Amino acid sequence: MIGYFAAIILFNTVAFFANKRLAPCQVVQIWTFTIAFQLIFDTFVDYKYHGYWYFSKGIDWVNLPGMIFLIPPVNILFLNWFPLQKSLMKKVLYIFGWEVLLLMYESFALLPAPWGYFHYGWWKLHYSVVMNPVLLLILLAFFKWITHLENKKAAPVSGAG
Repeated sequence: MIGYFAAIILFNTVAFFANKRLAPCQVVQIWTFTIAFQLIFDTFVDYKYHGYWYFSKGIDWVNLPGMIFLIPPVNILFLNWFPLQKSLMKKVLYIFGWEVLLLMYESFALLPAPWGYFHYGWWKLHYSVVMNPVLLLILLAFFKWITHLENKKAAPVSGAG
């Protein structure tokens, strides 16, 4: 459990101080999207098929801080530093760098207690090798979509009648 709370504190502290690009409304939208997307994904992989779990199988109160405060700040950091205006090669290398960091973190989370808190059922690290870039690209697509929506001109509101 030490690793769990240390990761939550570390990720949130770094995200809070490092974010220079994302507006507060974008942070809220990304945070909310991350929680919703993680819950949908975990409903199947964790709860239904027991591919992996935190602490113990099934729904547990100790998982709640992780669902709310563990992954969202990581996504904030990923998007904050993403090289949006750079070449495709720089973007690919950036995602590859994050892939390495995510796999290192997952390996750390798999350590025995008190440092580790993540457990595999049928899930294997090489599944994460494939899934992480897909999930990062989904996150990036969501970010581009909300940025596009923010940049659209709103229709003027007609007089209230």
